[in-house]
Amino acid sequence: MQRRDFLRATAPLGLAGLAGCLGMVNTESASSQQFTTVADRKKKVYYPSHIDGVEMVGMGGEGRYKVGLMYSQPHAFWTITGTDTNLAQVGESVTAHLMATIWDRETETVLPTANVSSEILKDGEEVDSRSLWPMLSQNMGYHFGDNVELDGDGTYTADLSVGAMQARRMGDLRGAFGEQTNLRVEFEHSREKVGNLSYENLPDKKGEPGALDPMEMKMPIAQVPKRENLPNVVGTGASGDADFVAFAPDETPHFVADGKSYLAVSARTPYNRYPLPFMSLSATLTRDGSAVYDDVLDPALGPDLGYHYGAAVDDVQSGDELTVTVGAPPQVSRHEGYETAFIEMPKMQMTV
Repeated sequence: MQRRDFLRATAPLGLAGLAGCLGMVNTESASSQQFTTVADRKKKVYYPSHIDGVEMVGMGGEGRYKVGLMYSQPHAFWTITGTDTNLAQVGESVTAHLMATIWDRETETVLPTANVSSEILKDGEEVDSRSLWPMLSQNMGYHFGDNVELDGDGTYTADLSVGAMQARRMGDLRGAFGEQTNLRVEFEHSREKVGNLSYENLPDKKGEPGALDPMEMKMPIAQVPKRENLPNVVGTGASGDADFVAFAPDETPHFVADGKSYLAVSARTPYNRYPLPFMSLSATLTRDGSAVYDDVLDPALGPDLGYHYGAAVDDVQSGDELTVTVGAPPQVSRHEGYETAFIEMPKMQMTV
């Protein structure tokens, strides 16, 4: 089996979820205990039916790792396995939707590690334990989260186990985040606090193309550079309502051999430029009818280039034809407004 075929076959295994169907469109509001529905949704990013208020409950850190812990009212979301999505509804005993954003203390780069698990303690006793889903929401961007069960008002401790980053680290991230670590956040919880969180319906916008603005919180949010801020852009494309920017920086990463060039592709959401991690992406670079590169693009992260996919190639020349193929869409759970996009993703062709 070729390396590209192997990665296409195994990429969906990185995020476990139950297979479902895109036809499931209901979300549940903890404030109304009713289902809200956006009818006639397109396979694009759209304004959700409502905005959930978010409360920052605590921060923690260890070494270069920094974490911000937040929660909102419980709500449904969609998991994905391969190209199948499944609606994760709100359980009867759920208390809040817990969210964590993890970043580098030195560069304030949000870290798209794949594996984060949480153990929540009260008075030294475990009250909730689970693996958190890598998630994408319009107002929070990339984070980890799930609906959790808390045991009444009081002081809690969240112990987070953070797995080693799977993406190659570049620039000031080189040599960091290659090992598992544990982060601890202490926070206060009350039913009144959750009950008083805002909940805003969007009757005039829901279902329309567009996205909520990123929230303003005392922590960084994951965004990739604007197209004009990437070095030596060689092509752009769109697929599944995601935007793609191909570039070949003059300054090659440390893992690229001397004499080689670096071909990179930045995949991002429209409107907010959030990165789309955990894709299986490959590229074919053709010159004068012959392929000069035909293989996978590996995930990488740098403070200046953001999260992207790249590979070492001999060189990139004007007139080359670049075909970018999505073997598996982003294996990241989605909040309402993203669940129909970034799934059916045809290949893209660009001329350098």
